[in-house]
Amino acid sequence: MAKRIERIRNIGIIAHIDAGKTTLTERILYYTGRSHKMGEVDEGTAVMDWMPQEQQRGITITAAVTTCHWMDHEIHIVDTPGHVDFTIEVERSLRVLDGAVVVFSAVEGVESQSETVWHQSDRYGIPRVVFINKMDRIGADFHRTVEMMRDKLGCQPVPLQIPWGQEDRFVGVVDLLEMKAIRWYEETLGATFEKVQIPAELMEEASKYREELLEALADRNDRIAELYLAGEAIEGSLLLDEIRRGTLSFDLVPVFCGSALKNKGVQPLLDAVVRFLPSPADIPPVRGQVPGEDRWEERPSTDEAPLAALAFKVAMDQGRKLVYLRIYSGTMEAGQEVYNATQRKREKVARLLQMHANKRERIPKAGAGSIVAAVGLKETVTGDTLSSEAHPILLESIQIYEPVISVAVEPRTRADQERLDFALRKLAEEDPTFRVKEDEETGQTIISGMGELHLEILVDRMRSEYNVGVNVGRPQVVYRETVDAAAEQEARFEREIQGSLQKGHVRLRVEPLPRGQGNRISIECPVKEIPEAYHDAVRQGIEEACYSGVLRGYPVVDVHARVLGGSYQEGASTELAYKVAASMAFREACEAATPILLEPIMRVNVLVPSEFLGEVIGDLNARGGKVEGIESKGVIQDITVLVPLRRTFGYSTALRSLTQGRATFSMHFSHFDRTE
Repeated sequence: MAKRIERIRNIGIIAHIDAGKTTLTERILYYTGRSHKMGEVDEGTAVMDWMPQEQQRGITITAAVTTCHWMDHEIHIVDTPGHVDFTIEVERSLRVLDGAVVVFSAVEGVESQSETVWHQSDRYGIPRVVFINKMDRIGADFHRTVEMMRDKLGCQPVPLQIPWGQEDRFVGVVDLLEMKAIRWYEETLGATFEKVQIPAELMEEASKYREELLEALADRNDRIAELYLAGEAIEGSLLLDEIRRGTLSFDLVPVFCGSALKNKGVQPLLDAVVRFLPSPADIPPVRGQVPGEDRWEERPSTDEAPLAALAFKVAMDQGRKLVYLRIYSGTMEAGQEVYNATQRKREKVARLLQMHANKRERIPKAGAGSIVAAVGLKETVTGDTLSSEAHPILLESIQIYEPVISVAVEPRTRADQERLDFALRKLAEEDPTFRVKEDEETGQTIISGMGELHLEILVDRMRSEYNVGVNVGRPQVVYRETVDAAAEQEARFEREIQGSLQKGHVRLRVEPLPRGQGNRISIECPVKEIPEAYHDAVRQGIEEACYSGVLRGYPVVDVHARVLGGSYQEGASTELAYKVAASMAFREACEAATPILLEPIMRVNVLVPSEFLGEVIGDLNARGGKVEGIESKGVIQDITVLVPLRRTFGYSTALRSLTQGRATFSMHFSHFDRTE
């Protein structure tokens, strides 16, 4: 009997917006018996899209977690958003998952956001299987999508199925491992299906792809190669084992197909999740730093190891704070005291919950490999590590994206002011890409996020969940500042504070760095001028000065600050004085080094029918867009263009009117560049 942990799968459903992730997840829940009614995204009845904002817009906004069972395995599923404004939800989900099902639309193929999530999963080392969805749609092309995977993603797709018909003639799939055709029954909503002989007209194509599959596996496995060359039958278990090995080593990507909306192709995909994606026992032990020490430790995925869990999401549910956790090692019990190693505080787990979207089930205990939610963790935020105090560990945190767009919000009445402060605090606790600050000059409250839709949803939630009356200003772009030349300055700080003289003297040079390099600080002065004990204070002064530039107070990026000298006076030089002097010298050097503004540039992908191509490109040119490429996909043209964010406001409305509502677009942040 396999151990419990070997029968767990932690998977994410990831894809471009509108590829059918949530529809697929709804079918999975129905066929595994987790839900007894099939939810539909278009009707606003999807179990996983439970937020009112998701149901109204027909899109996924927040990553929803659920658990189901298949082939005696426990599958934890995270259904993630496809819209780029909510990419943090994908990022923090991938951080804690072991495997992923990537969904591509057979009509559009590999789209821009598909590439983004693919590379996100590359970064976290997540094995994947692919489901090519929407085989029933006009323009569906399975083989073109497989080729796009090779060309755009640089992977080796291995089709384990080919479609049986396509567009309105899509009937089912041909299984290349068993060499059988599978047909689903409409009257049971796809819950039942039968395996039949491959139709004669498909036999030649099926044999060709079966040969390609065997060749790919024979290249990897000597035993399969021997049997293949001898023309002997190859056991299915031998093929399955090699496909699993290839998937876990990222050499192969198994490809399946179907139509989630028409209830076809889902059960073989579930079989693939169990057969080919890793259990927590298959992944390397998680590594983390011992707090306060320059030492790293590993935690194996067993219940017996010391506790190590990562908080990957915080949500407010009916006024209560839920913290979603991935337990990597050890166990956690309701009522247990745990140690937040990130904040170095003790916390108490009041209750443990197994989540099914927004529904919950209390559980007494959770072990290694589990994804659960906890109530009672007052201080814990996204990215914190929970461990045992006797064996503390700090796991790698979650990459947080910087916001690119801001709006001003103000309460309508005095009564709304208190509710607004409370709502902003709670929303910021949930979403690390949402920032709140007060404009010192105007006194306005400025909220910043990842895009227009992101902020629109947050304002909607303030009104509906927190009953706050708010007025919203026009969107404002969040710029960055940098320097266009090199300059050298020095600054002295000399002041009597609480009866003692504090002195600091720093001389530094600032130089521009290439775009996207970030900031660099190097201390190159002789130790006698600034002793090593004060180097951290100098760095801190420069880092704090980078938060607010000299032009308009935006963060400073892509600058190399080289500390060249200073002076030291024993008994008078202090950390505070060096910190202030470094900050002053940096600001003065930036003022002398031709400071310039950088604006966010967005990469926009527009899918437009050919007859509207000229009008759409004309409009993009008028917005300062630089067309990078146009790819023909039959009657549809795929335009990739770089556009300044400030010129994209209202683009969805303009595109609809230009193309009679027939074009779609997606947009994500590309880079910062100087304003034109």
